[in-house]
Formats: sequence, structure tokens, C-alpha cells
Amino acid sequence: MRGVTPMAESQAARIGAKLRAARRAQGLTLAEVASGTGLSKGYISRVERDETSPSVATLHSLCQVLSVTIGSLFDEPDTAVVHLDSAPHINLGGFGAREQMVTPRGQSAVQVIHSTIEAGADGGDELYTINCDVEVLHIISGSLELRLSTGSIHLKATDTVTFHGAEPHSWHCDEATRVMWILIPAPWSNGR
Repeated sequence: MRGVTPMAESQAARIGAKLRAARRAQGLTLAEVASGTGLSKGYISRVERDETSPSVATLHSLCQVLSVTIGSLFDEPDTAVVHLDSAPHINLGGFGAREQMVTPRGQSAVQVIHSTIEAGADGGDELYTINCDVEVLHIISGSLELRLSTGSIHLKATDTVTFHGAEPHSWHCDEATRVMWILIPAPWSNGR
């Protein structure tokens, strides 16, 4: 492939994957897309596997049937890496917990918080709620007692619990513990 840059190759690869993802998301078969575009199933399959590059006219036809814009096929993925050693510290209340937000500040769909909790730490005597639809608590190491309005749940390393954000809760740790809190959507977002 003389004259093709690595960037061009990766762009082509993403186009095929994005077309296939759009087709599958709509529950369309290759035959249905072929019928709507006048292209053969085999050709569409090769485009999706990045074995051939479609012309602009063909790409336009595929995008019309799949209800996606041509421009969306070239959008860079919304990817962000947050390294724990540089993640911002936040304070959700309680004491004895070092909390760091490991999702980007602008991410409104989800907020992930890594907490390193000291032995004897807790979220306070009063049960509280978080402004989100869903909370997920995953225990990385150690153990934690999650207190809910209906009772307590003892969680150990590798356990995960999911509950509604409006559920009053608090927590207590008898030993040093590391956890991930996943809040959906991010509490500060307008996505609720």
C-alpha cells in the first residue's frame, strides 16, 4: 500500500466498524441495507470489514439508509484517560476517605470515584442520597458495610452492589479498603 499513511488506514478501519455498529444498532441485516442501497450484501460486508473503500456516492447511500451523517464516521472517539496519581481530589462527605474523580470533569453521563478508605472511616451517622439515578459500589480490596434504609450489606473484595441514587445510605469500614463508586448520570449533570 504505497502512499497510504497509518492515519488514513486507521480512519478507514473506523469507518467500517462505525457502519457495522450503526447497522446493528438499528437491527438491520446486510440484506436490508443492500435492498435500501442497491449494493450487494457481499460488498457491504467488505466495506464493514474494511476490505474495500467505498466511493463518496456509495458512502452517502449507506449513510442515508443507516440514518447517520458522513461526518460522524470521521469523528474522533470521545476518549479520555485519567491517571489515578493525577486525578482531582473531591470530598463527598464522611471522614477517613481519600476520594479522587477518575472520569473527566466534563463527563456528564457517568462519574467514577476511586476511594482509598482508612480503617474506622465512615460516611457519617446520617443516611444520605446522591443526586443520580443509579449508584454502583465495587469493592477493590478490603471490606465495607453499606448501610441502607432497609438494613446493612457487608461487602468484601470483588463484590459489587447496585442501587437507586435516591436510596438513603451511608457506609463504614473496619479495615483499610479501596472502592470505586460509579454514579449515573454524574450528580452535577442535567441528564436527570
